[in-house]
Amino acid sequence: MLFLAVFCGFLAEYQLEHKIEKDKEKQFIRSLINDLEADTTRLNEIIITRNTREKRLDSISLFLNSDAASRFTNNLYYYAVFVSRGISIRFVPDDGTMQQLKNAGGLRLIHSRFIADSITRYDVSVRSLVKQGDIEEVSLQEYRTIAHKFFDARIFDAMLDANNTPSPPSGNPGLFSYTTTDLHEFNYKLFTVKAFNRANRRDARRILQQAENLLLALKKEYHLE
Repeated sequence: MLFLAVFCGFLAEYQLEHKIEKDKEKQFIRSLINDLEADTTRLNEIIITRNTREKRLDSISLFLNSDAASRFTNNLYYYAVFVSRGISIRFVPDDGTMQQLKNAGGLRLIHSRFIADSITRYDVSVRSLVKQGDIEEVSLQEYRTIAHKFFDARIFDAMLDANNTPSPPSGNPGLFSYTTTDLHEFNYKLFTVKAFNRANRRDARRILQQAENLLLALKKEYHLE
């Protein structure tokens, strides 16, 4: 009888611990779903912004290399003011839950190996995109080292309102005098900025699809809507 009582107590304790872990698992998953939904919203915003950015970068290249560049300086200044702005295109993941899962041993609570592996793969992809954003920032800094030879910072300053939001300049403000060598250097550095924009937009689309697939898998596995 004593053995039976001890055994029953052990079973009860085991069931309680199992229930506690299941509850923790579901709490983590609900929180992770919220984070993933925030990530998908941000990734969609970044993709849209990068689409607009690509058109502006192409326009700068086209106008500045035309024989009548001086006729398009209104557009050149307006598009150029956005080039070195990196905040609107940087992806900062909503990863509070992910950090808890990794650092507090939360991943061991995930009962499905497929789900655990999918979460890990998503985290690796996100870290890669964040790192690419750091590298892209270097190319923007390189662009800044040549842009001052073409554009008057006083014009840029006059284009900004109190919230730092730009508007097209009045009239057709002039560019600084620049050499053919300056233009070649500008073209190369602008090309690098354009290449990073395309590459990071491509990867943002891929990770967006990954996040959406993971969301579907989590909601199906845990019967959450």
